[in-house]
Amino acid sequence: MIQARNVTITIDRDQKTIVENFSFTVPDGAKVALIGEEGNGKSTLLKWLCDPALVEGYATVAGSASVSGTKGYLAQELPPQERALSVYEYLTAHCREDAFVPNVLARAMKDVGLPFDLAYSDQRMGTLSGGERVKLALAALLINDCDTLFLDEPSNDLDLETLTWLEGFLASVKKTVLYISHDEVLLSRTAEAVIHLEMVRRKKIPRATMANVPYDEYMRRREAAMQHQAQVAQFEQQAFQQKKERYLSIYNAVDHAQAALTRQDPSTGRLLKKKMHTVMSIGRRLEKEQESLTEAPEAEWAILPKWLGGEVKNGKTVLEYGPKDLTLSDRVLAKNVALRISGPERVCIVGKNGCGKTTLLKILVPEIEKRGYRTFYMPQTYADLLPLDRQPVDFLAPDGNKESVTEARIFLGSMKYTTDEMDHPIRALSGGQQAKLLLLRAILDRVDVLVLDEPTRNLSPLSAPAVRTLLKEFRGAILFVTHDRKLIEEAATRVLMLSEPGLVPFDASGL
Repeated sequence: MIQARNVTITIDRDQKTIVENFSFTVPDGAKVALIGEEGNGKSTLLKWLCDPALVEGYATVAGSASVSGTKGYLAQELPPQERALSVYEYLTAHCREDAFVPNVLARAMKDVGLPFDLAYSDQRMGTLSGGERVKLALAALLINDCDTLFLDEPSNDLDLETLTWLEGFLASVKKTVLYISHDEVLLSRTAEAVIHLEMVRRKKIPRATMANVPYDEYMRRREAAMQHQAQVAQFEQQAFQQKKERYLSIYNAVDHAQAALTRQDPSTGRLLKKKMHTVMSIGRRLEKEQESLTEAPEAEWAILPKWLGGEVKNGKTVLEYGPKDLTLSDRVLAKNVALRISGPERVCIVGKNGCGKTTLLKILVPEIEKRGYRTFYMPQTYADLLPLDRQPVDFLAPDGNKESVTEARIFLGSMKYTTDEMDHPIRALSGGQQAKLLLLRAILDRVDVLVLDEPTRNLSPLSAPAVRTLLKEFRGAILFVTHDRKLIEEAATRVLMLSEPGLVPFDASGL
């Protein structure tokens, strides 16, 4: 069981409070998803609950928490120093010595779907696939027999096969699990309850919610509540506006009568003065009434702007490539790779980690550009494209033209960037904000073809739907790599699997 009381989290760098006076309880054996936009404190709360030492130096936490039994933490990324460790060194460093015995080890490796002999391997952690690293980290937690698991984005960088495995693991493991994930399908299939961290009112006020219902039910209730609140707010605002208009009509009439009054009519003047006093009293009551009106609901997620241009006519060839072998450092990744794309197709490439999907995209971008299309490539590593020391406005409006700067600020505002964030260095933005910034660049460049490498990997499950809608509305052609099953389902018109034999049609209906 996890019990937290009056938790307040403040980021030391700018003294910004991201969680305030939040109390909640997670019962034994529950699978609880921690959701919210990037920068709202999900990872910080997760770390603090597991071990307060993990947030020392960057966050101050007030309040108290208790966690039943032993705790285990899976970090969002493998630290650089651990990437150089062998598998055996990693496991011995993370497992209790008394637990690192053959029978316990064998059971844990079986539970995570890895061969037993891998535990004694000299292979470096950094050379393993993302799925293998996650499984080994989970194996270490099982070997230590942790009662409560704190998992920070275990679904990141997993291929489709491993994502399916992770769903089964979360559903079957007999432990309390609090986890962060951006994968909406995973959340839908595994989360029994939800903790939602938000920043509202232009990201100035923290709001936290604990809902003891499955993820899908929480999102349905939230949407229904917001729609109801919007209707109530609109009705109250219309009724108030009618009252205000009647008040202003009376006020203007009395004010006009007072202005037209002559000194020869003091009795009428006294009556008008008394009437104006009454009118002003009504005005003060209206001001108080306005303060109590239901506010329109504030959605934290971004509403992306529409495409400004870019189009590929139906049937027009965008790419004709191969058949060629796909190689990396003289190693053949796939044979006889061939791909033809016509406008306005949205072609998705899937495959196991390390099969060469990113390598293939980088090869295909110049092939598309040769045909004269304005092409935008979004890499997995945003620093490859983003000038991290510059500001978002400078990146979107490099010419400094007043109209361009105004347009950039309007677009950034539509994506819930605050004024401060527009003027901060790009490196200070979250991964999700950087991803949206790149998509804005594509919109402003009025491109014809999008080539996207895992475009939603850093987007919260609250922002991802808006991005899926944006991609569906694009009138050009899209070639993208993703493991996001919602994105595949909603945006792809064709799905191909990259494997050693090459690119082959893939049926994604069962995902």
